[in-house]
Amino acid sequence: MKTDRIAGGTNTAGVDDAVFAMPAGMAIRYDRPAAALADYITGYHVYRSDTGGEGQVDWFLPATANVRIAIDAGPIAVSIGRRTYDPLPSASLFGPTNQALKAVTHGGVMIGFGISALGWARLFRRSAADFRNRIVPLEDVLGKAFTRDVVAALQGAPDDAAVAPILDALLLARLGRSHADAPQIRQLMEILATDGPTDITSVAAQLEMPTHALRRLAVRHFGFPPKMLLLRARFLRSFVRLMTDGGGADYTRIDRSYFDASHFLRDSATFLGMTPRRFMALTKPFLDASLRARNAVLGSPTQVLHDIETAPARDAQPYDSARPTHHRVISQDGSAIGC
Repeated sequence: MKTDRIAGGTNTAGVDDAVFAMPAGMAIRYDRPAAALADYITGYHVYRSDTGGEGQVDWFLPATANVRIAIDAGPIAVSIGRRTYDPLPSASLFGPTNQALKAVTHGGVMIGFGISALGWARLFRRSAADFRNRIVPLEDVLGKAFTRDVVAALQGAPDDAAVAPILDALLLARLGRSHADAPQIRQLMEILATDGPTDITSVAAQLEMPTHALRRLAVRHFGFPPKMLLLRARFLRSFVRLMTDGGGADYTRIDRSYFDASHFLRDSATFLGMTPRRFMALTKPFLDASLRARNAVLGSPTQVLHDIETAPARDAQPYDSARPTHHRVISQDGSAIGC
């Protein structure tokens, strides 16, 4: 795929082009997966920047698992907490995280897709906890053949509108059998995506399972114990509200289960490694744009808060019939980023 063919936008009709506005030399795209993948893949994203030289710094929020493929990209370094991956493998699995992520890139294209807990259960044999706050080469977990096929297909794509049909086809063919835990995984995903209890006992009662079984379920398929998942979702629900309200620290907007602002600030130290004000002041053009674009296309601003019950999907189509009738140009010029 040529970097000058990355225009940004979406395969979703009726979304305002302004949602994808980026500074000159950058573009962002979000696409819905096919309906048959909607429970397993939280969405497709494409980032492009032509920044070179000293590199561009971006920050990202804690997230569910992701696969990311860099194309025609310069060196990329990614830090999660105190661990840095430099250079980042060109095709990588990002495990579920409960810490903010820092990326330093030098131009190029990054294509990725988010994986829900239901998706993890059908794509991977190992526990998600084995990959928490880690990045590994994609071939180590999905094999060399699949990695080779997905990289080759994306490199050969004529433009970014082809990304979703390509990934649909490859992922539909890759899905394993439905897991025996699927009904309980779905229930826990629904609880995490909406305002609800933050205590394990209440959640276990909703799922009609003992707390030790809930812990096994959460660690195996989500990567963290249930308490951590509940706290992460509550914090991000509150923090994203602050960010999208203009970046002010109006703590009256935080979740009502917080005792006070200091309680929220302690969670900020856990999940961001800094105060909300400091994080909001950081350079993060792709995070700022993705909160806006992802919400417009996929129904929620972050992967952690992704609600499969309300997230829209689309019917799978071959690329030729799925092509848009126009070519969006979102940024002012075309070339290449990551993560």
